[in-house]
Amino acid sequence: MIKFYRLRKWSFIFSTAFMVIGILVSVLFGIKMDIQFKGGSILKYAYEGSVDLNLAESAIGASIEHEVSCQETVTLGDSRKFLVVNVAGSEALTPDQQIALKDTLATTFPDIKFTLEEANLVDPFIGRELLIKGLWAILIASVLIVAYVWYSFRSMSGPSAGMMALVALFHDVFVAFFAFVIMRIPLNESLIAVVLTILGFSINDTIVVYDRIRENERIHHGKMPLDELVDLSINQSLTRSINTSLATFGAITVAYIFATLYGIDSIKEFSLPMMVGLISGSYSTIFLAGPLWVMWKTRGGRTGYES
Repeated sequence: MIKFYRLRKWSFIFSTAFMVIGILVSVLFGIKMDIQFKGGSILKYAYEGSVDLNLAESAIGASIEHEVSCQETVTLGDSRKFLVVNVAGSEALTPDQQIALKDTLATTFPDIKFTLEEANLVDPFIGRELLIKGLWAILIASVLIVAYVWYSFRSMSGPSAGMMALVALFHDVFVAFFAFVIMRIPLNESLIAVVLTILGFSINDTIVVYDRIRENERIHHGKMPLDELVDLSINQSLTRSINTSLATFGAITVAYIFATLYGIDSIKEFSLPMMVGLISGSYSTIFLAGPLWVMWKTRGGRTGYES
């Protein structure tokens, strides 16, 4: 039987090290924000042929001196191709900049004719509103999760079980956030989707372990030390947790490979941090939630079975 409680210090060191790395990257290199949060302009050009998106981004960025990202979209009906140019910034592109952008495309890809179909401004205020609402969604989801755990596991001290589950969830939220930062993925709406998905996945794993702890408490009637009881419960749930995580991880990996092959950036930006989050969710359930709950219950020399 693996002694997870004895490994808790190494788990805490590992988690702290990852957080420190994320903070250092944030401070030294900054946090990249996509146009949804930062504001800017979105221009959509119709064209025929083939465009190197990396070349287009570098050429346009150099000509207008703005951070640029490019995507290719194709309509399902008539298979028309569009180049979508996202220009991050707090102000809309000036007419001169739009002319410079189109001239750059014409110069970089002389054999392709680009026709402007749409030009939209994303106000930074809208981006801030989206970010704030996303954070509220995460907060509300976390509170509801804790309330559910609190009530469902009231027989094994629901408040402490709920709070330790919340600590593990916050750990997973920060891991997802720093995954975006370290991988230099611009923060966009995918971050909110990744975090909410990871919260659901992680708490599901934690509830399974808590349920096993509750059953073992009934079986052993306080005769087994709490740390050993929690280790036993985690080991009994380990195969299930690993198999579920591997199955989900495999599905997300397939999505990432598919998105990489076909250049679908939105799926890549979701699936890569999601893969990290799946690992984090399983890790926090096994190495953090249970041991933290034992530490809280046995603080001050208590047996851990008091209410």
